[in-house]
Amino acid sequence: MSYEEALNYLLSIPMFQQVGQEAFHPGLDKIQELDNLLGNPHKRYHTIHVGGTNGKGSCSHMIASVLMSAGYKVGLYTSPHLKDFRERIRVNGAMIDKAFITGFVERIGADIIRLTPSFFEATTALAFDYFAHEKVDVAVVEVGLGGRLDATNIITPLMSVITNIAFDHVALLGNSLKEIAGEKAGIIKPGVPAVIGETVPDTSVVFIQKAHETDSPLVFADQIYRCSESVIENGFQRFEMRGMLDGHTFILESDLLGIYQRKNIVTVLAALEVLKRQKILKFDKKEIEAGIKFCSENTGLSGRWQVLCNTPLIVCDTGHNEAGIKEVVEQIEHQKYNKLFIVLGVVSDKDLSRILPLLPKEAYYIFTRSSVPRALEAGRLKTEAEAYGLKGERVSGGVKEAVTRAKDLAGKDDMIFIGGSTFTVADI
Repeated sequence: MSYEEALNYLLSIPMFQQVGQEAFHPGLDKIQELDNLLGNPHKRYHTIHVGGTNGKGSCSHMIASVLMSAGYKVGLYTSPHLKDFRERIRVNGAMIDKAFITGFVERIGADIIRLTPSFFEATTALAFDYFAHEKVDVAVVEVGLGGRLDATNIITPLMSVITNIAFDHVALLGNSLKEIAGEKAGIIKPGVPAVIGETVPDTSVVFIQKAHETDSPLVFADQIYRCSESVIENGFQRFEMRGMLDGHTFILESDLLGIYQRKNIVTVLAALEVLKRQKILKFDKKEIEAGIKFCSENTGLSGRWQVLCNTPLIVCDTGHNEAGIKEVVEQIEHQKYNKLFIVLGVVSDKDLSRILPLLPKEAYYIFTRSSVPRALEAGRLKTEAEAYGLKGERVSGGVKEAVTRAKDLAGKDDMIFIGGSTFTVADI
């Protein structure tokens, strides 16, 4: 079997990111059976579990980068991928070997047919098996969707991190913030410390109750650290930080340029402090600083307020739900430009009433459709957007053509933003 055949086999399994709810298999039975067949590889190394609505990818990458800077061999499992399936599974920043993927499918392909797991369940088993094969010291594991019934939730980590709670995937996770928080709180394990990124009255009570039930030490990150301001200079974002308990101020830099990283860096610092107290993994101040500063360089993280061109300014970002779009719009407001063009593509199951009102009305929109079946047709998106006062045109040829059209329209002092969906960004 060739790598291309093995990859096509995995990609033939229905994928939530591609087709939506029909590919979602809640429950842990199938992933547990796959894991048993592989000899429970996730038990051969330490793990850190990261969930939440927004920021869990950035936080996972930053934590992994710090541990890499401290000299550990670090596995990193995230989703979805942008360009290459292998982005999902990395060891010390390097993508999973093609030969291992091929061998994995050859070994358990028949079991996959028999058990009919989801794409994410099969991929999770692959990641856990690869990390064991590579003899990693620790793996940072990002939740796929939700938490309680997510395939990653068979692990018992050193620490559980929940970045924040916002409305997303409400058809699967619940129609209220409390319901969504309840699903995400499912990754909190008995006796395992938990770090919550943001203190919000509607959801904090959920986490406090869960931690009480599981006898888990609980920390709210924004009660430990605060980021008062950040500026972008010389290709790095410079954060002004304060310790809330002792008033100590300090500076951190990062190659992640989204201003929403102000929240994520608070979560990461609190998580690292909790991790350090366990005295299982050791790292110092310089290693924290280096890991955060060179996160993207170390781990390959992309698509988070990523500058693609400076003349005109072209930026893409994968933010796609209400909270994520708010952060993106805030950062756009901080940019200097003459005219603003937005290349916008979304998925069909997105609640447009939550995101379209947030977008700037002064922008000229190029409405497009990404290449995944789940994407919303560009003409329908244009019609929906016009009801909220957003003006522009539809491009039928896909994201690449939409970006080309925006570049044709834009002058050197203008700005083009590309987003609305992870898959819109993936296509460019």
